[in-house]
Amino acid sequence: MDFDQILEKCGNAGRYQYLMILLLGYIAFTTTVHYYSQNIIGFVPQHWCHHEALENRSFEEIAAIYAPFGKEASCTRLDRIEGDVVTVSNETCQRWIYNYDFGFRSMNAELNWVCNDAYKARIGQSLFFLGSLVGTFTFGVLGDRIGRVRAVILANQCGFVGDFLTTYASNLVQFAIFRCISGLAATANYYLMFILVLEYLAPKLRNMAISGTLGICFCLGALVAPWLSVLAGNWRIYLTCSALLQLVVALFYFVVQESAQWLITRTNVEGAIARLKHIAHFNGMEVKAADFEAFRRNCIVKRKLSNQPEQTAGIFDLLRTPNLRKISLLVVFTFMLTSLSFNTISRNVEGLGLSPFVVFSLFAVVVPPSGFIQGLLQSRVGRKATAFLAMLCTGLLSCALGVALSTEGAQQNVTLLLAFALPMRLGISMCYTVTSQFASELLPTCVRSRGIAAVHLAAAGASFVSPYLIHLGTKLAAAPSLILALLLLTASGCTLMLPETNNRQLPITLADGEAFGKGESMLSFDCWRRHDDDVSKETIEEVRLHQLKGQGKCETDAEV
Repeated sequence: MDFDQILEKCGNAGRYQYLMILLLGYIAFTTTVHYYSQNIIGFVPQHWCHHEALENRSFEEIAAIYAPFGKEASCTRLDRIEGDVVTVSNETCQRWIYNYDFGFRSMNAELNWVCNDAYKARIGQSLFFLGSLVGTFTFGVLGDRIGRVRAVILANQCGFVGDFLTTYASNLVQFAIFRCISGLAATANYYLMFILVLEYLAPKLRNMAISGTLGICFCLGALVAPWLSVLAGNWRIYLTCSALLQLVVALFYFVVQESAQWLITRTNVEGAIARLKHIAHFNGMEVKAADFEAFRRNCIVKRKLSNQPEQTAGIFDLLRTPNLRKISLLVVFTFMLTSLSFNTISRNVEGLGLSPFVVFSLFAVVVPPSGFIQGLLQSRVGRKATAFLAMLCTGLLSCALGVALSTEGAQQNVTLLLAFALPMRLGISMCYTVTSQFASELLPTCVRSRGIAAVHLAAAGASFVSPYLIHLGTKLAAAPSLILALLLLTASGCTLMLPETNNRQLPITLADGEAFGKGESMLSFDCWRRHDDDVSKETIEEVRLHQLKGQGKCETDAEV
């Protein structure tokens, strides 16, 4: 009676699983609002240096007066304005006239962090991502040490504290410190909950149900984030709302059960059984005591077979055996490329000739279709083929955009840019989500939290290149798209070297992880294999049998 079998008896597609999917959807929603808040509070509206003669003029008239100064208009202080005669002052700007986009007063506008002080906002953003690096790894370690539930709650509370304190920031030092605290939750607040939900779901719910829910909730978050700021009218009120959304996650402690798989790796079998009994009761399932006893014996036997106690397993144990090492390194490299591409495409909202609020909304609309298409493909062809096709198609689209931008006048054609940008946004959303799920399923439970933390840490490091890649477009318009095409096509090739996880028993121990996917070819897709021939599970059992015989604990298969 292994874990998947006892979970099926307790209900692996019942009321509790659907409740967990809904809670994951809420986390996805709040995470999206929190993630985009860093962009939104730093929006810089159209602005010009203040002059008394401009106070009663329309924005169109002010723009016409400053037009001769080109890109320097925002930071040029005028001395005299008499008819068509305009003279420039040698003094620096102290006040500005802002043309607020949809009436939203951003942090940069309120604190006048523009022109010579524009670097201050960038420092805050850098500290936000530095906090993300620290938080991703720290909470990943905590997820394997103190449990998934506590780590999820702590991560979200860091986001609450950071956003709430930022609303009181009045100088650069305070802003940088508070954004660093907020950044601790930038990634960990989502992926830990994703791992927890994944460990309780039936294989059939890992496809359409979870992908569709995430697509809708990511869309809602991306739609709410910009228009909530417009409704709030001020960046401080907006951040307060974002903080309160994360505070609600503290209530998960009274609803969500700790991961039974994680408890098993900590040798707390009785705790795992207690959680499984609660789930069975919640799902209205009757499970015999003999079944729990068989499961208890199975856990004891597996612990004896393990060469290393799973509670002492560390992240570097992923590199000790050849197959698990190959899988782990490929997961890290593929997710780095995907994350860099995702951040570059999704954050590039200010170069399409439309208001960034409108572009945010357009990008959000394509997210639900990406979730449903991903779920449908995963059910039909599996994780591996879905990831490969999504990366290949998005890479080809990016290449086509690069070629189009090489032609004269394409950069001013808003329709052309949107015709490529929206399908690319749909494709990269599929790439990121399926790769994130794929990575979580491939790493063993005993080090899954720390392993995924390391994966996201490497991805966050790669994403530092994203702003520079976007900036490269100001020098050579086609360069970012062509580079993204190369990255995505490389990632699609790496995906082919990973084993399929759809409809298979996921690895729990390090031995499971080493045995998982052995003997599979690069073109071994889920849609091409017989579903009643679970190669991975058979291989795992063979490895355990060899371990037993090698240790002298048994001589025949029957003794196993």
